[in-house]
Amino acid sequence: MSESFAAAGGSADPPPSLRILAVTNLWPSPGGFRGVFVKDQVESLRAAGHHVDVEVVAQSRGKSDYLTAAPRVRARVASGGYDVVHVHYGLTALASRLVKGVPRVLSLYGSDVNEPWQRRITRATTGTVAATIYPSRRLAVAAGDPDGFVVPNAVDFGLFTPPADRERVRASFGIAPGDQVVLFGALPENQVKGYDVFRAVLDKLSADGLPVRELVLAEAGQERDAVVRKFAAADALLLTSRRGTESGPLVVKEAAVMGLPVVTVDVGDTPEILDAVTPSTVVPFPDPWGTTEATDALVTDLAEALKPILASRGRANGRERLRRLEPDAVTASLIDVYRRVLS
Repeated sequence: MSESFAAAGGSADPPPSLRILAVTNLWPSPGGFRGVFVKDQVESLRAAGHHVDVEVVAQSRGKSDYLTAAPRVRARVASGGYDVVHVHYGLTALASRLVKGVPRVLSLYGSDVNEPWQRRITRATTGTVAATIYPSRRLAVAAGDPDGFVVPNAVDFGLFTPPADRERVRASFGIAPGDQVVLFGALPENQVKGYDVFRAVLDKLSADGLPVRELVLAEAGQERDAVVRKFAAADALLLTSRRGTESGPLVVKEAAVMGLPVVTVDVGDTPEILDAVTPSTVVPFPDPWGTTEATDALVTDLAEALKPILASRGRANGRERLRRLEPDAVTASLIDVYRRVLS
């Protein structure tokens, strides 16, 4: 699967626009949400006047394409006149390993650093990468690259805008005015997202006399507008991902920009993102981790963190505090990395 787009217009003034090839195994299919943040980044680069082509690896072609795509990618680079090849995700570096004569920038996103077998493949195949980008400083440190470039995933402030009539949105989901609704930000069947812990927290709240309803954010085939409406309808987002599985969860950023209070386990860049966002709470994993007792303690801590947020029924100030996540700001940081590499 390939996609090509030449940005219309653009300024002839220096610095000149760039020609970029994005090589990625993260790209949304119609109605899907996998890799939507990569697509958003590509669209922001195009809007800024740069030419971006996209080469999607694996996905519909299967995992073997990580190996067999290399000649295809190399041929495309040889004929494309690109300034930079931007590789998204560590395993995708396999597909770009034969690229010659054009600098490669690699973005790592989490499992390619935190999963031992993926980390080994990433390290073995990155080769002469000119720069590595991480969505959070914590992931850069985990990768042994504490001074690496950090460029967070952007949030579309135009799309993720609180509605004028929130109660009407809630009513469209069958939510009564007095209902308390906690949002689960992923597919329940995705084991790393910890739906079992999420349910245990809601059960704990109910046992403590605070019945709450769940709302599941992810749904196959839904439009992004439905995601926005669910953020608006909920009273809080509860993130319960497994330890070490997140780098910079986009759902937390989107929720905060929507004004939705967040209670989250301490994963990825959540402490940095929510540092000045109130009301919101980052809950550490009990130490030592890995026992039933520790999980029970985490469930209790998350429930206690939710109680005052649900009681207040207020919204968070994330929209004002997270302007650095607007697409223009993030795109400028990304272009700065490209130009540093080219200089």
